[in-house]
Amino acid sequence: MKNKFNILRYLGPGLLVTVGFIDPGNWAANISGGSEFGYDLLWVITMGTITLIILQHNVAHLGIVTGDCLAESIKKNFKPWIAKSVLWTAILANISVSMAEILGVAIALQMLFQIPIWLGSIIGVAISNFMIFTNTYKKLEKFIIGFVSIIGFSFIFELSLIDVKWTNVFVASVVPNINPSSILVALGIFGAIVMPHNLFLHSEIIQSRQWDLSNEEVIKKQFKYEFCDTFFSMVLGWVINISMFVLSIACFYYKKIDVTNLSQAHELLVPLLGNKAALIFALGLFFSGFSSSITAGMSGGTIYSGIYGKSYDIKQKETIIGILITSLVALCIIFLVKDALKALVYSQAILCFQLPFTIGSQLYLTSNKNIMGKYINTKFTNILILLIGVIITGFNIYLFIVQ
Repeated sequence: MKNKFNILRYLGPGLLVTVGFIDPGNWAANISGGSEFGYDLLWVITMGTITLIILQHNVAHLGIVTGDCLAESIKKNFKPWIAKSVLWTAILANISVSMAEILGVAIALQMLFQIPIWLGSIIGVAISNFMIFTNTYKKLEKFIIGFVSIIGFSFIFELSLIDVKWTNVFVASVVPNINPSSILVALGIFGAIVMPHNLFLHSEIIQSRQWDLSNEEVIKKQFKYEFCDTFFSMVLGWVINISMFVLSIACFYYKKIDVTNLSQAHELLVPLLGNKAALIFALGLFFSGFSSSITAGMSGGTIYSGIYGKSYDIKQKETIIGILITSLVALCIIFLVKDALKALVYSQAILCFQLPFTIGSQLYLTSNKNIMGKYINTKFTNILILLIGVIITGFNIYLFIVQ
């Protein structure tokens, strides 16, 4: 009983990461991918989730062993110009993802109350920043867990209304199917799952329990509980993403409906599945955007503080500036956006272009004995992370040349 209690006590950081890859960008990428390509891209979600588990588990080790988040470690262990280059590109990627989160809130408010996108975006930024600045991390963690539950239940309800060919879903989820015309959408789906800002955030919030890092047994225990938290949370995110994709396939792909925006998807669900389904869809999108905009803001505070060699602290100016830069610059970009769905999909692809820089930095740090000591990566882990970085870089190069 005591062990079960301990495991539950340490669940939380992984769920904040999960929020990041069930965000409105994922909704856009999954609905776009499912409606246009059917089952062809389901395997990308599985590949992305496995990749995410490997990277998040590895970066959490960095936080546990060193007591520094990824941003602080980069600042301490890289030449200044390299550190600034990596961290500022991470800030830009974080602004990109924040734009997707805020747009998701705005689109949901438009669905629910006919509020204009510009006003909904302002409301989203105001509420999420209020939550960040007035709540402690542990309180926010409880809110996020509740939001993830609401999103999960919304898709369980949606799936109960459609006829799903689960055999096809399973096969397509594990068997790769490369379609050259789907590369951009595939990259968007992958980028919506494996997000650089989540690596920075996880390495920061994994330290929230204030462990005694001088005690080897305590560190080993944290490794065990962290893996349970990360694995459970990532699998939950995988289930929700698969559900989004399956819903899009069943409602739009088979009926040859071209979905051009999330509002259209919401409207089309009314004749297909009924008013309740459309309402649940809008509510799920709202909580998805709201919760992920909170974690995006926290990530911005973490990365910007790391530029100055400091950890996340809501009372210090670097953290406050990082949060405000993330949300306010994203808000300004939204005012210039004409096609919301394309903006959401492209925002996720932008994350993929930044990922190699973050992954390369993480690999260097966690494979360095001077930094990690005896908790240095195994050769197998190094090969896996290196392979992930090479594959993502290869996709980026291919996209740049072909598209």
